[in-house]
Amino acid sequence: MSALDRTPGPSAAATEGTATLQEVTQLVRQAGLMDSQPVYYTFKILTNLLLLAAGWTLFALLGDSWWQLAVAVFLAVCFGQTDLVGHDAGHRQIFRTRRAGDVIGYTHGNLLTGVSFGWWVGHHTKHHNYPNHLSLDPDILRRQVIFDAKDRTKRTGSAGRFIVRHQAWMFYVLILMEGLRLHASGYVAARKGALKRYVALDLSLLTLHLAAYLTVVFTVLSPGIAVAFIVVHQALFGFYMGLMFAPNHKGLPVRDGEEEQLDWLTRQVVTSRNLVPNRITDFFYGGLNYQIEHHLFPSMPRRNLRRAQPLVKDYLVRNGLPYAEERLLRSYLNVADYLGEVSQEVATLERDASVQGAR
Repeated sequence: MSALDRTPGPSAAATEGTATLQEVTQLVRQAGLMDSQPVYYTFKILTNLLLLAAGWTLFALLGDSWWQLAVAVFLAVCFGQTDLVGHDAGHRQIFRTRRAGDVIGYTHGNLLTGVSFGWWVGHHTKHHNYPNHLSLDPDILRRQVIFDAKDRTKRTGSAGRFIVRHQAWMFYVLILMEGLRLHASGYVAARKGALKRYVALDLSLLTLHLAAYLTVVFTVLSPGIAVAFIVVHQALFGFYMGLMFAPNHKGLPVRDGEEEQLDWLTRQVVTSRNLVPNRITDFFYGGLNYQIEHHLFPSMPRRNLRRAQPLVKDYLVRNGLPYAEERLLRSYLNVADYLGEVSQEVATLERDASVQGAR
């Protein structure tokens, strides 16, 4: 099956089911699953801050040692977990008011991890509105790999063509640089005028984080170990972030066009994939393993997604909509298989074009 064969016709996908957003929303509201969880989030935030503080304390105590590379691994996970708290704040899962959510978001994003909360909110909101849309989903547009063979012309130069040709495995190499790209995104967005609120605060906190990070690392560590620490920490932070988001939509139906043709409920369901739940994935993926439920109810507190999952699954299946769910490893293999099929399709198109040109 080719990558294009996996793409359903919008009208067919939109009319197959009888599910409605109003009905499924009423279902979860009646179960109390949209209610805020202040006790849970207080515990979650404090626990995460303690782990982050423990990592930097261990960093200070170890001093100039190659054992700091182990600390870099631990801090990479802590950074990912910290940004997950910022993710929840941006969706107003923690506080229903924007101002309180902003305090949590800018603290956990800009100050503690160096990722622009202002950039992320705008970027992520567009993704939620148009998941897997080739022209409207910024998570599709910012990737170096392509998800449809017709987009091969957007990747020029020898490096771009190499990536497309080998993207089944290159995707997992490229996400090692995701951390650096996330750090730069706020500055790039500001230069393009894409930051709409608190621009000075956003950039000041980003710069403060960067200055403090580099000062601490190069003060405590000798230059060689410091560089190694930064490489390991930032590469694994990016890899962790990439792994968290890769299974959610990649390898599922894509669509294109100047306007959105799928209704809101359908587009969220047919483009999202859940991971088979367990407590380990719940922790490491921060609720993103319940991607279908999260996309249907972005403001649902993370803790409630596990309880919502069986209700939502039963409702969608009964009403004729698909419900994609895979085990963890299989989901990553699906992504690689899909990207590999797109590569093969590109190779076929280029070979046919070459034959036509020779004639």
